[in-house]
Amino acid sequence: WGKKSSDERIAICESLIGWGAGYADIVKENKLFEHYYKELGLVPDGEFDQFMEAMREPLPSTIRITGYKSHAKEILHCLKEKYFKDLQELEIEEQKIDAPQPLSWYPDEQAWHTNISRKIIRKSPLLEKFHQFLVSETESGNISRQEAVSMIPPLLLSIQPHHKILDMCAAPGSKTAQLIEMLHSDMDIPFPEGFVIANDVDNKRCYLLVHQAKRLNSPCIMVVNHDASCIPTLQVDVDGKKDVLYYDRILCDVPCSGDGTMRKNIDVWKKWTTSNSLHLHGLQLRIAVRGVEQLAVGGRMVYSTCSLNPIEDEAVIAALLEKSEGALELADCSGDLPGLKWMPGVTSWKLMTKEGQWFLDWSEVPSSRHTQIRPTMFPPKDPEKLADMHLERCMRILPHHQNTGGFFVAVLVKKAPMPWNKRYPKVTLSAAPTKCSTETSAVPSPTPEGTPQEAVEDPPEEKSDTKGTEEAPKGSKQDKLCGPPPSKKIKLFGYKEDPFVFLTEDDPVFTTIQSFYDLAPGFPKLNVLTRTHDGKKRHLYMVSKELRNVLLNNSERMKVINTGVKVWSRNSDGEEFGCAFRLAQEGIYTLQPYIRSRIIQVSVEDVKVLLTQENPFLNKLEDKAHAQAKEMVMGSIVLKYIPNPNNPAEPQCPIQLCGWRGKTSIRAFVPRNERFHYLRMLGVEVFRDKQGLGQKSKDAETEANDKMERDVEEGEDVDLENGGENLSEPQTDSGLKESSS
Repeated sequence: WGKKSSDERIAICESLIGWGAGYADIVKENKLFEHYYKELGLVPDGEFDQFMEAMREPLPSTIRITGYKSHAKEILHCLKEKYFKDLQELEIEEQKIDAPQPLSWYPDEQAWHTNISRKIIRKSPLLEKFHQFLVSETESGNISRQEAVSMIPPLLLSIQPHHKILDMCAAPGSKTAQLIEMLHSDMDIPFPEGFVIANDVDNKRCYLLVHQAKRLNSPCIMVVNHDASCIPTLQVDVDGKKDVLYYDRILCDVPCSGDGTMRKNIDVWKKWTTSNSLHLHGLQLRIAVRGVEQLAVGGRMVYSTCSLNPIEDEAVIAALLEKSEGALELADCSGDLPGLKWMPGVTSWKLMTKEGQWFLDWSEVPSSRHTQIRPTMFPPKDPEKLADMHLERCMRILPHHQNTGGFFVAVLVKKAPMPWNKRYPKVTLSAAPTKCSTETSAVPSPTPEGTPQEAVEDPPEEKSDTKGTEEAPKGSKQDKLCGPPPSKKIKLFGYKEDPFVFLTEDDPVFTTIQSFYDLAPGFPKLNVLTRTHDGKKRHLYMVSKELRNVLLNNSERMKVINTGVKVWSRNSDGEEFGCAFRLAQEGIYTLQPYIRSRIIQVSVEDVKVLLTQENPFLNKLEDKAHAQAKEMVMGSIVLKYIPNPNNPAEPQCPIQLCGWRGKTSIRAFVPRNERFHYLRMLGVEVFRDKQGLGQKSKDAETEANDKMERDVEEGEDVDLENGGENLSEPQTDSGLKESSS
């Protein structure tokens, strides 16, 4: 994978998610699907044909600009002025290309959609620049290609920077990225009080999640690998005492049958039956129950699926509300996203087997079907109780209303502790993760909810076609509403991760770092970690104080896949200049507020020189930057651009680059796609010469990838259309030696 080009990777991914050769043969017909949804009446009268027609049409392409980045406005300006204008009045393969339009309900024009399919964007020569822009900005974390309806749940969570957030079924991570962005809404705060813990049961999918999260360079994200239906309760240190970690916000985007995704996942047409929902209902309910157990009183949980089926949607919400006995209520979010069209949740539905047999009520279900069909799949019988649930506050998005996928979302607010918590206040004193149930890891102190781990009924065992997303644990067959769960041994799959080792304040590493970079007294040394107990520390990472608290108190409870943002990397050449660690671009926005020396203030023209020339001499910089650079000894530096509000033609956001001050020259150490990003912001049109890239020998490509694995950026040739210069990325290892010689 590492030896493949970006285009080859995209082609492989696209073939996996819906553009493979076999998809052309799939007929977009499913009589059972049409019969089922016609009979349920979820689609307004007279609109069913439009609904089915929309389901058969390809899904529009949508992109989202990462809102927390200080560069978001600049990217939006770049998109509008340079790329979207070029797309107007285009015709490709006899298809008229509509100019991209902003999603009316997404704030600040930060999300856009167009009828151009990903396949056309990737293949058409007329759209090559636009395609390269999307790929480059996506890899550098400034743009996310994400389905429109998938953007809704994080918006409804109403996230603030201090919120502790759990994403229960997070892979592949597009919603997780939104959550991180919202935490960092104020870029002047390097360490928000809040954090995101992103979980997925599938070990391999966790690495997709890591890739998504790492693009955003946040010290406030942790990726963990657990079954969401029994994700362990974590504990934190509060004023020297152990306390249970309850989350302010939880995203519960559960595994589902996915019939709302037929527009992009074409094989759903062939595989869809009503059995899918029946198999998944129990698992979805268990995950939702586990979520509300870990939610703080006053907190908010969003439950969502990409299914239109009430068995996976309103039935789960109704069962959850009934179990809660008033502890939960559905929030009215009708005014939260102006411009979004949605249908209210339904209060009556019926159930159909794959053979076409209908059941209106649990009493009609024969005993032979009781293992497959459960009472919680039907609407509550009591009209008063049903009315009090306000299921109409749920939101169902239909594809034909705004040319999107199908989706369901409900927002739950926790008003009081869960009732079974009060009935079973027993505390289990156990720290090791020997069990995986809804009572996984209790702590030895009382909590605001009466027990460190709320107990819950485990719904009846269900066969589950979870497609590698969640595994349903076996459970009780009893039809009680509340009760303690059975135990289940924890299973940890996948690779053994390197340890997360926090440094002490007096660690020898800090001696030279402190003096070389003149770190501010408030620099949180205790938040720095490495990934090895022994030997030389190769990279240093930083996490927020709150995530450090979580890591230190739960090493035996959870399987952490990744956390922290890289701030320093060991550089053997650096030792002779006073510090063995050079700054890492990934963590510069986190680290720079604490650095008081080694900073050169640069102009727009300086940035252009640094990003377009491999090893410019110091005198290529303008006078102010040149004078500052001459005063510094050789070694790692920060190149800082401060916007001038009196010159709106220049970028109005700060830019910080890592660099190296050599003996007579200076250079920027910035990954390829970030270089392209900054150059575009400065008005330089960057266009990679594919033909030139194609001529690169296999040996050279292999060598470049080996260097990248050693944390070295790969160099590529590009054309600067407005200057005709040849821009070559420096090969970092050899470049350091040249600069410092």
